[in-house]
Amino acid sequence: MKLEFAGQRILVTGAGHGIGRAIARDFVEAGAEVVGVDIRDPADGGAHPADARIRFARADLTVKAEVVGLVEAQGPFDTLVHSAGGVCGQVGRPLEEVPEADWNAILGVNMSAAFWLTQAVAPAMKAKGAGRIVMIASGAGLGVSLTGIQAYAAAKAGEIGLTRQLAHELGPFGVTVNAVAPGFVRSNPTSEAQWQSYGAQGQARLLERIAMRRLGTVDDISAAVMFLASAQASWITGQCLSVDGGK
Repeated sequence: MKLEFAGQRILVTGAGHGIGRAIARDFVEAGAEVVGVDIRDPADGGAHPADARIRFARADLTVKAEVVGLVEAQGPFDTLVHSAGGVCGQVGRPLEEVPEADWNAILGVNMSAAFWLTQAVAPAMKAKGAGRIVMIASGAGLGVSLTGIQAYAAAKAGEIGLTRQLAHELGPFGVTVNAVAPGFVRSNPTSEAQWQSYGAQGQARLLERIAMRRLGTVDDISAAVMFLASAQASWITGQCLSVDGGK
């Protein structure tokens, strides 16, 4: 089965590094026109897609007005992949010590941004009678977060719930909405620091809990996203696909 996206326009958030960059790269190689979004501007030395074939746009996805402006300027899109998110540089701590701003920051980029983005791209998809939306959630949204960060677990669970709800709202218009929940992937400085913090014994224990006895890669996650965005997945919606090596 060969997945092809020639003539398709794809919006990939979090495309500056890690999983988002791999997804943007793979869509380009499959013939799509890709707009990659990141909060950091290449002109300021920030991370950005390495492939010159990916059109870069800077936006703060927690701000609805910036999301609307992005889609108006760069759209319409056949597919949205919301990969931006993460823990915003935070670490686990007792719930009594979590400031309001830290809580809101994580919910904003993970869950609220997913809603603003879908709200912005949906009208064109509905008018066309077709579209694909894929959220990059997390195993933290299905169980307990390895980070210990309450807001991250809550945001990813919310993103999965939003996926199910939007699938039922947009399904009659030919638009599918799905999520991919990655297991542990050493995809960026934050996840690398987390991995190193476990030490040799902690790393071994984590691997022993994975059926495949290995960590995931950005390519593992991108492959799942590509399938859910393809024509072959036209009757799959409202699902959260765990890509975690087996738990």
